[in-house]
Amino acid sequence: MSVQKTYSSEKEIAEIWKLFRETDRKMQETSRELKEGFRKMRKSSQETDRQMKETDRRLEKLDQLFNGQWGKLMESLVKGDLIKLLQKRGIDVHYILRDEERQGTWKERQWEFDIVAVNGKELVVVEVKTTLKTKDVDHFIKKLQIFTKLRPRYKDSKIYGAVAYLKANADSDKYAEKKKLFVIRATGSSASITNSKNFKPKVFS
Repeated sequence: MSVQKTYSSEKEIAEIWKLFRETDRKMQETSRELKEGFRKMRKSSQETDRQMKETDRRLEKLDQLFNGQWGKLMESLVKGDLIKLLQKRGIDVHYILRDEERQGTWKERQWEFDIVAVNGKELVVVEVKTTLKTKDVDHFIKKLQIFTKLRPRYKDSKIYGAVAYLKANADSDKYAEKKKLFVIRATGSSASITNSKNFKPKVFS
């Protein structure tokens, strides 16, 4: 891992944010129109079923690509504010590491870490999601529990966890706080920690 300096232009981020919001709206409209059109045209023929499956596959692929771009924007937004947000909560981290171990098969990449903020004795590992779900929280906690096995160089550090998101499904943000994770919400061109003032994070090592 190496130290990554983060520079952000609020104007550029705001413009990117606006573009992504508009693209997201258009994608959702197109998806609804396509699916509604096929529902009206649906027949019992195998050809129609094949076309439906192909359309769903393309929409899913497009959605994955779009969410991947959203994820990059989210990481940029969170990194810009992360140090000062954590310092205000008593975690005196000084810099952010870039995880250079993002490689290998998809199964191996399940154990990547989006953002790691450190100060030498403490680390805050951040999982970034466009839409946060409770299953994402559970999977992230499993990763935190074996963090020092995956990154043994930090075996003597205190490990804290945080989830960052744009949208939260089914009170997944409240669920994350109950699990003693920092909860960071991206809003506009910045981010904020939504945990209660007396929140005490769990140490995962």
